[in-house]
Amino acid sequence: MKRLFAAALIALPCAAPAQGAAPTPEQAFFANLTALCGQSFAGKRISADPQDAAFDDQPLVMRVARCTADEIRIPFSVGADHSRTWIVRLTPKGLSLKHDHRHADGSEDSLSRYGGTADGAGSATRQQFPADAETKALFTAQNATVSRTNVWALELHPEKTFLYELKRHNRDFRVAFDLARPIG
Repeated sequence: MKRLFAAALIALPCAAPAQGAAPTPEQAFFANLTALCGQSFAGKRISADPQDAAFDDQPLVMRVARCTADEIRIPFSVGADHSRTWIVRLTPKGLSLKHDHRHADGSEDSLSRYGGTADGAGSATRQQFPADAETKALFTAQNATVSRTNVWALELHPEKTFLYELKRHNRDFRVAFDLARPIG
């Protein structure tokens, strides 16, 4: 009788409890990214825009350095330049991506903390982040108005590839990192 009752409960169509609910695509993406914590990966530019050719002569490395329940920090190094960190957060408004830029002495660059919140159309493997209002105001204040239409994307195929992307009118920058071969 107990088995029959248990089987009947499993078959009942009911909503899953909050803590047992299926993750949203943003939560699933965050979990996939968290699984990389503590690892570093080599990358290469895969876009063809000539203005980014300098990236081709430098080692490109992302390090999923610090992970908490709601934040992942990913320093992105271009050769000896360690000034960039991507910050991915789970917030009440959704998944966000911000860019933290620092000078060699550790002080914050005037063009820093820009990014956006995921657009809601993402999946467990890809999220897009259109520039948010704060970012648009920063770009306007810093005379970088062309960047107000930026859309960043992160794409993650576990054990295969991580992609960072920046797109806007007349701009397409993409870097792919090989997740099959961690370097640290």
